[in-house]
Amino acid sequence: MATAANVQYLVIGGGGGGGSGLSRQYDGGGGGAGGYRCGVPGEDSGGGASAESTFLASGTYTVTVGAGGASQSAGSDSVFHTITSDGGGRGGGQVALNGGDGGSGGGSRNGGTGGSGTANQGFAGGNGVGGGGGASEAGDTDGYISGGDGVASSITGSSVFRGGGGGGGTANAAPLGTGGEGGGGTGGGNNTNPINGTPNTGGGGGGGGGETNYESQAGAAGGSGVVIIRVPASVSVVFSDGVSLSTATVGSDKVYTVTATSTASETVTIG
Repeated sequence: MATAANVQYLVIGGGGGGGSGLSRQYDGGGGGAGGYRCGVPGEDSGGGASAESTFLASGTYTVTVGAGGASQSAGSDSVFHTITSDGGGRGGGQVALNGGDGGSGGGSRNGGTGGSGTANQGFAGGNGVGGGGGASEAGDTDGYISGGDGVASSITGSSVFRGGGGGGGTANAAPLGTGGEGGGGTGGGNNTNPINGTPNTGGGGGGGGGETNYESQAGAAGGSGVVIIRVPASVSVVFSDGVSLSTATVGSDKVYTVTATSTASETVTIG
């Protein structure tokens, strides 16, 4: 007989890609972080929300890790059971003036409006040349073209920030747009290429700079998302083929960190 288990979880969507800059015309906005949904008592979800409820699991459930978006592309959704965390919004650039909507919104290019975040998952991207939104704050909150910071979780036994937005791109004379804490990539400019979001954090990619010596500077890719599941160590947990993961023991619990899935139809059987 299968044993029902109380499951704690952290599900983060793939980060959005930064927008591309175009020489002497505009700078690219930072990519928004992937949506951040947390089911760990006492912690926070994204968008200023408290943690969601844990649930009793006994059966087979879908598990999908969303990929980070390429330059000027949204990230992909991450899924565990009925929990879906939206991919981050793309940064504004050559494809579009405004930042894209997503788990957290992408920052816009010059003169545009940042994309919106998803309720209880993340915040909006910055306006003008904007940093990407993060799980805990909007783009530009910590300064011009900075990415919004993510949220810290101790589900794996130590506190780790994830879900930071990407910094916006900049022209030659301006400082680089810093990525938000939690995997957000730094924006490009000053003869420096933008930085990708950190894998398995859902961090947004940095926006490309509109430098005078570049015809175009592509935005950086967003970081992939992650699905983390924590259950009592005595409970059976079996993943289908095509799942890449690591495991750890924390007290009397086992923690499974899913870093990639080969398709959107992989599963985990609990209990």
